[in-house]
Amino acid sequence: MMDERARRIVETAVELAEKGGFEAVRLRDVASDAGVALGTLYRHFRSKEDLLVAALADQVEQLETYLVTHPPRGDSSLDRISSFFRTATNGICRRPMLAQAILRATASCQPELTEKVARFHGRMMAMIARSLRGPDIDGADLTAGEERVGLVLEQVWFASLVGWGGGLHDQAAVIDHVRTAASLIVET
Repeated sequence: MMDERARRIVETAVELAEKGGFEAVRLRDVASDAGVALGTLYRHFRSKEDLLVAALADQVEQLETYLVTHPPRGDSSLDRISSFFRTATNGICRRPMLAQAILRATASCQPELTEKVARFHGRMMAMIARSLRGPDIDGADLTAGEERVGLVLEQVWFASLVGWGGGLHDQAAVIDHVRTAASLIVET
């Protein structure tokens, strides 16, 4: 859980990223706009990438909260997975500059971010597993099969989002890519 200062810093970074993407998130500007000293920012976040990965954690939390009241729909695993990824894709793509900044930060390969990025992956895999299981089946632990399916689908989604961020294809193609991958590996 973030304290009030850290939350304000993240919210300020999000605002800057929404306006100008990754390059607009300059730590001096974030600190100034958030009304904190640069040293205070560095006590909470080691880098711009760390700050944007914290913004990603907020995005995932919002998605988890939304899914409690709006679970993925469909009679089959494939339909529910497609519904889940449609919701997730629409959520992240609605603020394209922020999404591109988060994608860049997540793909920065900074060793100090590994644990935070791994938590994101774990949370995504849990949501994918709930989508696979459907509304009537719940359980705390992922099966090995669910982990493998979640990993593959999440990687397809991430790669497609990177392509979207670079202008290679549109948002609908991201959803279609994941549905195609799911149709190859998920029993309906």
